[in-house]
Amino acid sequence: MLTSPEPKGLVPFTAESLELIKNHIAKKCNEEHEEEDLKPSWGLEAGKKLPFAYGTLPQGTVSEPLEDVDPYYYVKRNTFMVLNRNRVIFRFNAVSILCTLSPLSSLRRAVIKVLVHPLFRLLILISVLTDSILMCMSNLPEWILAVENTLLGIYTFEILVKVIARGIWAGSFSFLGDLWNWLDFSVTLFELITRSSPLSSLPMFKTIRTLRILKIIPLNHGLQSIVVTLVQCLKKLLGAIALALFFLTVSSLFGMGLFMGNLKHKCVRWPQEDGNDVMYNGTGSQYHILERENFYYMEGARYALLCGNKTDAGLCPEGYMCVKEGSNPDNGFTSFDNFGWALLAMFRLMTQDYPELLYHQILYASGKIYMIFFVLISFWFAFYMASLFLGILTMAYEQEKQRASEESRDMDSKCHQTVKEFEEEHEGAEMETTQIEMKKRSPTSINTTLDILEDTALGHKEEPETSRKECPLCWYKFTKTCFIWKCSPCWIKLNEFADRIITHPLFDLFLVICIILNICFLALEHFPMSEELMSLLAIGNLVFIGIYTIEMILKIIAMHPYGYFQISWHIFDSILVVLGLTEMLLADIEEITVFILVPLIFIKLGKYAPPFKNLMRILGRALVALKDLVLLVSIFIYFSAVFGMKLFGRSYKDCVCHVDQDCQRQRWHMSDFLHAYVTVFRILCGEWIETLWECMEVAGEAWCIPFYMMVILIGNLLILYLFVALVSSFASYDATTEVSKEAKNLQLAVAWIKMVINCVLLKILCKEKTVSTEATDQTCDPSVKENISGHTLSELSNTQTFLRYKDQSSGTEKTPVTESESQSLIASPSVSETVPIASGESDIENLDNKETRSKSANGSSKEKMKQSSSSECSTVDIAISEEEEMVYEHEKSKLHKNGYERKSSAGQVSRESRNGKIWRNIRKTCCKIVENSWFECFIGLVTLLCTGTLALEDIYIDQRKTIKIFLEYGDMIFAYIFILEMLLKWVAYGFKAYFSNNWYKLDFMVVIVLCLSLIGKTREDLNPLASIKFLRALRVLSQFERMKVVLRALIKTTLPAVSVFLVCLMIWLLFSVMGVFLFAGKFYECIDPTRGERFSVFEVMNKSQCENLVFNESMPWENAKLNFDNVGNGFLSLFQVATFNGWISIMNSAIDSVGVYMQPSFEHSLHMYTYFIIFVVFGLFLPLCMLIGVIIRNFNKQKIKQGGSNIFITVKQKKQYRALKKLLYADSQKPAARPRNKFQGFICDVVTHRVFNVIIILLICFQATTIMIQNDEQSPQIETAVFWMNSLFTMLFTLECILKLTAFRCHYFTSAWNVHDFMVVVFSITGLLLPLSIGQYFVPPSLVQLLLLSRIIHVLRPGKGPKVFHDLMLPLMLSLPALLNIALLIFLVMFIYAIFGMYNFAYVKKEAGINDVSNFETFGSSMLCLFQVTTFSGWDGMLDAIFNSQWSDCDPDKINPGTQVRGDCGSPSVGIFYFVSYILISWLIIVNMYVVLIMEFLSIPSKRKNRTLSEDDFRRFFKVWNRFDPDRTQYIDSTKLSDFAAALDPPLFMAKPNKGQLVAMDLPMAAGDRIHCLDILLAFTKRVMGKDERVEKILSEIESGFMLANPFKITYEPITTTLKRKQEAVSATIIQRAYKSYRLRQSDKKIQDIPEIDDGREDPNSKGVHSGQIEEKASIQTQI
Repeated sequence: MLTSPEPKGLVPFTAESLELIKNHIAKKCNEEHEEEDLKPSWGLEAGKKLPFAYGTLPQGTVSEPLEDVDPYYYVKRNTFMVLNRNRVIFRFNAVSILCTLSPLSSLRRAVIKVLVHPLFRLLILISVLTDSILMCMSNLPEWILAVENTLLGIYTFEILVKVIARGIWAGSFSFLGDLWNWLDFSVTLFELITRSSPLSSLPMFKTIRTLRILKIIPLNHGLQSIVVTLVQCLKKLLGAIALALFFLTVSSLFGMGLFMGNLKHKCVRWPQEDGNDVMYNGTGSQYHILERENFYYMEGARYALLCGNKTDAGLCPEGYMCVKEGSNPDNGFTSFDNFGWALLAMFRLMTQDYPELLYHQILYASGKIYMIFFVLISFWFAFYMASLFLGILTMAYEQEKQRASEESRDMDSKCHQTVKEFEEEHEGAEMETTQIEMKKRSPTSINTTLDILEDTALGHKEEPETSRKECPLCWYKFTKTCFIWKCSPCWIKLNEFADRIITHPLFDLFLVICIILNICFLALEHFPMSEELMSLLAIGNLVFIGIYTIEMILKIIAMHPYGYFQISWHIFDSILVVLGLTEMLLADIEEITVFILVPLIFIKLGKYAPPFKNLMRILGRALVALKDLVLLVSIFIYFSAVFGMKLFGRSYKDCVCHVDQDCQRQRWHMSDFLHAYVTVFRILCGEWIETLWECMEVAGEAWCIPFYMMVILIGNLLILYLFVALVSSFASYDATTEVSKEAKNLQLAVAWIKMVINCVLLKILCKEKTVSTEATDQTCDPSVKENISGHTLSELSNTQTFLRYKDQSSGTEKTPVTESESQSLIASPSVSETVPIASGESDIENLDNKETRSKSANGSSKEKMKQSSSSECSTVDIAISEEEEMVYEHEKSKLHKNGYERKSSAGQVSRESRNGKIWRNIRKTCCKIVENSWFECFIGLVTLLCTGTLALEDIYIDQRKTIKIFLEYGDMIFAYIFILEMLLKWVAYGFKAYFSNNWYKLDFMVVIVLCLSLIGKTREDLNPLASIKFLRALRVLSQFERMKVVLRALIKTTLPAVSVFLVCLMIWLLFSVMGVFLFAGKFYECIDPTRGERFSVFEVMNKSQCENLVFNESMPWENAKLNFDNVGNGFLSLFQVATFNGWISIMNSAIDSVGVYMQPSFEHSLHMYTYFIIFVVFGLFLPLCMLIGVIIRNFNKQKIKQGGSNIFITVKQKKQYRALKKLLYADSQKPAARPRNKFQGFICDVVTHRVFNVIIILLICFQATTIMIQNDEQSPQIETAVFWMNSLFTMLFTLECILKLTAFRCHYFTSAWNVHDFMVVVFSITGLLLPLSIGQYFVPPSLVQLLLLSRIIHVLRPGKGPKVFHDLMLPLMLSLPALLNIALLIFLVMFIYAIFGMYNFAYVKKEAGINDVSNFETFGSSMLCLFQVTTFSGWDGMLDAIFNSQWSDCDPDKINPGTQVRGDCGSPSVGIFYFVSYILISWLIIVNMYVVLIMEFLSIPSKRKNRTLSEDDFRRFFKVWNRFDPDRTQYIDSTKLSDFAAALDPPLFMAKPNKGQLVAMDLPMAAGDRIHCLDILLAFTKRVMGKDERVEKILSEIESGFMLANPFKITYEPITTTLKRKQEAVSATIIQRAYKSYRLRQSDKKIQDIPEIDDGREDPNSKGVHSGQIEEKASIQTQI
């Protein structure tokens, strides 16, 4: 086995095997091992099953020590293996353990048998599961203690078994060699110690036991592999984590400098009656301020109103003054007063949890200008960092998948080779026996034997789970008798009749119609509902169940029960029928209808919808492949819930008064397992800050923050990896998959109906026109062809009516096609099956169809167009790409050509006509005008002005008379200009060319909008027309090429995903119908008008009791604004749940629901959490993976079509891509020449040295540390120390600036980095030297610190900071042009929606999410609101305010000062459309931004792998060379070659150990073992770029370039090469060893020749002589 890397079989592990291993280890220690390249085999890892290619396990090999079949472990690791009866591989160290037990010890073998037995592992698994269940239970009986002691004994016994079988620490497979055993041993030991200790009741000690849940992971090899993979991913994420921590730290420090202490500003009632008692130390009466009752509170607010002393900050109402006093909001947990709380606030912004509240608090206290800070932070963290983590995880997943596939292929090849060798060895011996047996066997048995042999050869891929043995004969008789019905001829006829019915296409069409009608009936459920509709729906339900029952009966008759239940869809249909009939019998059990029957009806429709079926198939395969990952996520959630319950459960019970004034337990706590599980689920959904506040109130920051960070970080890592895996699976979705038989029948039925209708209509038309029969045939026939041209040959051949009609119309005789022939034609794989392309898909952009018309002029082009009219899948990719090539590059020239073609034709008709010449000259002039670049610039400027003026029409426009008049005249001028432009283009291009361009159609629509808005201003009854002028901003799309490119790319990546979107919509419809069944009419509640709170269920139990109350004047029985009373409301509620905005209130209403007309009770229906958890998983997470996966696939397809370039950038930007790439490298900018002056040259050497740059970065970090130690309430001594520290850092940075100015002179200001540093120094000196008051006015002290801190961006500077940061920033920089183009589009969308919001919601009543900061009164406020909505936060509160449309909620006659608009009511329908449409559009654009950045990140490794070397690579090579060759000899010593290769930058970089690779390069060596620079450069270049003709040409160019750059090249004569020198060294070593061995043998011979004289006396020197000889011999052996 040692000599062969391939396994030959299973050999028992004996004493000879152990001796062989020992000899091999001794030999390996004395000699160089030649098998260093051995690697562990992927298919033979411990915990996996032995491949089936090794055959069945012989007797005596199960649970017995065997020689390891993997050479890597057997040769290198000194191991043996054991197989259990399930063929699972176990490895053990082949050493003695506990100093007594060898691998051959009977005791150890017995213990190993126990360890590897499947029942032992099953026992441990059951114990762990039992222990896990007991942990999540509370108030356990006393006898549970005995169960826990038993479980502890089992765990102790397991540890003893593992220690005896594996040993303690010796070897890689020892007990402590596995980290999971460390965890198991620690928990067991700790539990044994604390079991009898009084400390066991403490929560901290209880939580340690919960680690036992993680023991499930090592019991499952798949889970263990997933954990190893995630650890590898975590290692790859270390750079991104470091970058995220860096940005978190910097943003926290900036937040401290900008907002420290601002959140303590509150509005305090200012007493007017006693002016002398008001002032106290300039801030007011301290006693008066500290009174909580004197703070101003908004209606329903928990915390006091924040305010600021700046112009754009929040203002206090009359009678109140803004004073800094009291604590920070949210119980003091939201603040920037010190670094810790600022870091928590920034982490909250990074995860986008409840960011709108933090926005409002800061904007109230500091001013709206600081919204810029939050925009930058949100973009950076929520977009870039999220894309970075997703990109790295995607790369890690793809690499892991590629590695697994490669190892699987290697394992397959090895197993095939093993089987082949095994067959060759036994072929001669079995030939004779096989010939004899072949004569006795029948052909059937021969085939069976061949099948078995084939299975044996391929069995290594997957071991069969079931036996291949046939069933007993009695089962076949029973099946034939009971499940295959062939009773009588009448029954056979009935069977054939039923078969004709169920195989007819119209039968499938009828079923589809019934299913759709059934879904519509389900969607009609609402509350309240009339008795007539209820009875109609009940009857409809009975009818549909009856139809499904008849369908099942017919199919059973036609196919027999045996054939019917062989098809999975038929089993599904039978379950649906049984459940439907059960629901009819048990009408009181509502859960059957909701949770089982309704989903089954929706799934039944998927059988006829290929996209749904394909997506479900992909989802099923993905979940099967990712079952271990899904199980790991479930285990982590369970563990986190139990851990939190044990850690915080008692605190939530004992300290509940800290959270609620009435000491009532809150909804979100961890006192029991269910609430703990739901709380953890909420944390993983991204909402953790509110529960963290409550946790810190009851348990403190020291325990809550670490626990929450653990759940957030580890949970998000697991979920993101699962998300990446699912997206990767759905990215392989292909709509061209095989269509099912039912879908084909459906298409045939639709085609047949269309054909019949068209033929009838054509005959009627032909009769009306009294056309002859021949003319009718000639007219009808092409029409029929046109209507059926999109259908396949198989479809048409299956329609007998069409064949007869075709025969009659053509006048030819056709042989009728029989049913069997038709069916065979359908099933034939040689017939192409296509789906007709819809007419709307043939031309999406249709910018210029002149070329299409010209092509249709000749017959060949017509034929090509007909052939391309259908494809395997109906998509728009071909049409879009053709139109893009025609228009994107040649739009102007083609329009020009179109105009002049028509012009020339007109000129040919009337060449001599004077009017024709005038008209031609007019068109030529108009064409020159509209194609002039100045005209285009003028129109673009007017478009921007026309769009920008919309932002001025806010609620204050009536108070600005001049601006209003200016806008009125401006609207007319813009309308006239655009009308004039339209007329010019009509004349220049003609109507047909103009309206064939979609961008011109958009311009025409804008002109219509302008005209309608002008008309709307003239009459009051047409005022709504004036509000549509916000649509004129759409004209910007047609004026700027960047937006055109982005919009075109969005269409290409989105339209093919429409089918997937419809599937997702169907899933949401299912959950909405389920929600209506569960919650319709149950969200009503009786409200106390005085308190605004719900009555207790003990006071009011139902609606009648509520209406009988005395104070019923305010109609207290109210419904929640978001409910499930109908499907539409259900969709809106689910949409809020999907965006995690307002979903808590929806869930609270559902959890409290009791029944229809019943008063809700607190947490009455806790099991309803299940509905929302299922929806988040199956209605949000999985559909999101589907959509993003399909978008990524379409993105890659379009990218491939464009040659691998980015589809979101213009042609001009593609040309600038290379220049941008050069700017991103460290040495792209040539350094300034070194001064000739000695002093300046010395200074230049100092400032350009790497150590100087490191010192400056350390100074910046120290300056950041001084900011970290500050806080809001620091002492004067700390303030003084901070002042002097700032002065010191300013002096040091000034000194740096002076040194660089001295060294670089005027070249200093050529670098933007130096200019930034210079400005920082100037402003810092200004802030320190000016008087304190003036300095605070111009440059506040905190701003000085921030200016100094801004220099920390030098860490990101290429070539100066960490290289890993530069590599992570590179994708962002490379994708920046595309991101900016997409950002322009999303800004335009925000602009349009902001104007729309100003027109419709400017006067909405301020409550919920609409307040003084967030509203639609002005353009800036509208943009602020939309920014929140773009991040999917806060829109539920705005919609809640817009829902106020009733008299009880708003005042429709309210007078708004300064305007003629009356009322403050909103429009719910407009608000729903506004927010839902904006969220969908912005989500689509933002997803493409994520895709662009992630794809750029993924493409960088391939670019680096495949790219040619650039000038920057060679420049860096010579820069490193100068360090190793400071004397410029062009030579380097061969001993330094390894260090030189390791010092290079990628792609020339060669990591250590690299001596073997360098020797293999066979580099020429000169005298003195020196190697020339050119030889190294050429060899390294060839290693990177490979070997081909192109590379040889590049190498010759490099050599010629080197000779030109070094004309005085030192001549040399190579005397040897690195490979020859290595061979010489190895030969010398062999000769030396042989000589030493010869000397040793000669010495032994001389010792044997010395005669031994024993005279009874002992020579005192003899001992020394012998000992010297022995030492000499040992030394010789050592040298050998």
